[in-house]
Amino acid sequence: MNLEKILEAAASKRILVIGDAMLDKYVWGDASRLSPEAPVPVVRVDRESAVAGGAANVAINLAALGARAELFARVGEDADGRRLRALLEDGRAELLPASVSPSVPTIVKTRVVCRRQQICRLDQEAEPAAYALSAADLEALAPAAARADAIVLSDYAKGLLAPEAIRAVLALPGRARIVALDPKPRPGVDYAGVTLMTPNRAEALRLAGLDDAPGPFPAEAVCAAIHERFAPEHLVITLGPDGMLLSEGGRPVERIPTFAREVFDVSGAGDTVIAALSLALAAGFPLADAARFANTAAGVVVAKLGTAVATPDELLAAAGRR
Repeated sequence: MNLEKILEAAASKRILVIGDAMLDKYVWGDASRLSPEAPVPVVRVDRESAVAGGAANVAINLAALGARAELFARVGEDADGRRLRALLEDGRAELLPASVSPSVPTIVKTRVVCRRQQICRLDQEAEPAAYALSAADLEALAPAAARADAIVLSDYAKGLLAPEAIRAVLALPGRARIVALDPKPRPGVDYAGVTLMTPNRAEALRLAGLDDAPGPFPAEAVCAAIHERFAPEHLVITLGPDGMLLSEGGRPVERIPTFAREVFDVSGAGDTVIAALSLALAAGFPLADAARFANTAAGVVVAKLGTAVATPDELLAAAGRR
């Protein structure tokens, strides 16, 4: 893998991200006693912070790697939505105007963290139907899909990428050839027609119709089953500490060891992987090089606490240390 060449080529690429965007809030504190009201710790809050999550994190990861990132998501006209839009602007990711809606709340995940240990997560969101992709949305998306070098579908099962929405995006006239998908398997979803799929271990087993049982990962059976059902051109399965499994034509072709040397937080690592993979493929690099690029970026991100991005300088420094 020539990291410098990938980063240089990435700077000229435009990637459209479509999916479930959210605001990731963090409440940081310390705890030294249990509550008298229930057997839970009493957290003394030191500070609060927020970062872009979900599809918004994918877009900011792309921008951090040098691409021009456009995002279509469902963002409310509320305080959390304004905060999320400000984070996107700071991260140089462009939110398409049709994304903003006065009728839905912004999706928010609030994590309470004590001494670097997440204690609980609080989710705020409407019913999935409120975030559904409409015919007007598809009309607004068409020009962006046509000018993009790749499209990333970031599915967090919050409602935007319902089964019919995925089929409609794939049917957009003149869209980018490369369509990458980070799937959330559920009944009735047909992923046939995408170029790249990036499930994690549990998602890959569900996509293959196999039980998520402990023991060695059945790579050949999983890759064959996913190819038979959905026929992606490229399949990259993220296996956490066991690295990445690359598959083409329904057969495993390579396993890449994890790049991470320190792991503080895996939040958002999947967003980094699909962002880097899509960008390298859009720049014309083969899957093996794209996967090593993504593996390096994910190794940088998981060494940080909280949802984060990897910059070109950090990738070059990490590759040099390796």
